[in-house]
Amino acid sequence: MRTQETHPARPDVRLAAARITSVDALRGFSLLGILVVNIAFLASGYRMAGLAEPAFNSSLDWGVRWFVTLFLENKFYLLFSFLFGYSFTLQVDSARRQGRPFVPMFLRRLAGLFLLGLAHAVLLFPGDILTTYAAVGLALLIFRGVRPKTAVALAITLTLLLAAAFMLLAMLATMGLDMSGRVADGSAQAAASNSALGGMFWQIISEHLRKLSFIIVARVFFQGPAVLSACLIGLAVGRLGVLRDVGAHTRALRNLQWIGFTFGLGGALFYTMCAWNGTVHKFWGEAVDLVTAPLLAAAYAATFLRVLPYLPRLGRLLTAPGRMALSNYLAQSLICSLIFTGYGLALVDRVSPPVEVLIALGIFALQVVYSRWWLRNHRYGPVEWLLRYLTYWRRPSQPQ
Repeated sequence: MRTQETHPARPDVRLAAARITSVDALRGFSLLGILVVNIAFLASGYRMAGLAEPAFNSSLDWGVRWFVTLFLENKFYLLFSFLFGYSFTLQVDSARRQGRPFVPMFLRRLAGLFLLGLAHAVLLFPGDILTTYAAVGLALLIFRGVRPKTAVALAITLTLLLAAAFMLLAMLATMGLDMSGRVADGSAQAAASNSALGGMFWQIISEHLRKLSFIIVARVFFQGPAVLSACLIGLAVGRLGVLRDVGAHTRALRNLQWIGFTFGLGGALFYTMCAWNGTVHKFWGEAVDLVTAPLLAAAYAATFLRVLPYLPRLGRLLTAPGRMALSNYLAQSLICSLIFTGYGLALVDRVSPPVEVLIALGIFALQVVYSRWWLRNHRYGPVEWLLRYLTYWRRPSQPQ
């Protein structure tokens, strides 16, 4: 047995390498989508308030808003959450092979993730999701022993309950809640937010803390369950070992594409119309999107995994930032803060949606180059190294 572990057969080595590469490439792909979505929230207080920036009202501006909302928003963080659940199974298996107690290691990891997320939320971006992952990780510990079918059933149940909650909110709003005053209040608060974000250090921190009081409620009752559902699907896929041999599941991936694109795009279109047209209450759009966004995210993942073997250069480009996803996620917020807030250029609410997307693409291109350069001489990204130190409570070996 020891000989097999020390000197594995060559095909097994290639298979493991391919699996890691595809997962890291998918993580890099998700990171790009998250940046294109998040940059709008980092660039203007209006977007964080769910409103369009009044200074940018051209057809091109609205076309970009609709494109991002339709194809990207609420899809890529679900992909990232799926990969968080999948990676959880890899960590469990790794601890078992090494004979290490998994629970205390993972709790240290979650504590480090929570502290990083808290600092990220206060200093850079109150829309941080790392603290949500830290909380959801505790739930994964509880469910780590469930069968894949049970994990999928739990994920579906959570999603449907969450959608039902939004439908209830939509019905309550339809029964008499006047939204006009709320829109006016939102515009005033967004303008005040822009002023604070373009100000001094203490003003920026104060504004982030103000937003956090509202975001925490949304995360606990709404986004948290959605993230947990995606993580449970990732846990089920990891337990089944599907991504170890993607080619053996071509039919399943093809079915995901047909179902995901058909229903996912339909739901995304309805969600986008609710978000920007104002003719139907946004809660109805949220309810539909909660059910259909995971399908579209799954279709994206299935398509990506199917075409990746035919685009090896693209895979290599995305693998490097995917291996350093945590470092790059935090760096994205730092760079955007230096561009849009008083930390740097203070261009808050002065950049149009099309230019925001171009800036996001430029940032990610730089991260691809930097990640490939860094990983030539390091095994982990800088923040990954720190989190690994906290997890194992010892200094990781860095050189490759």
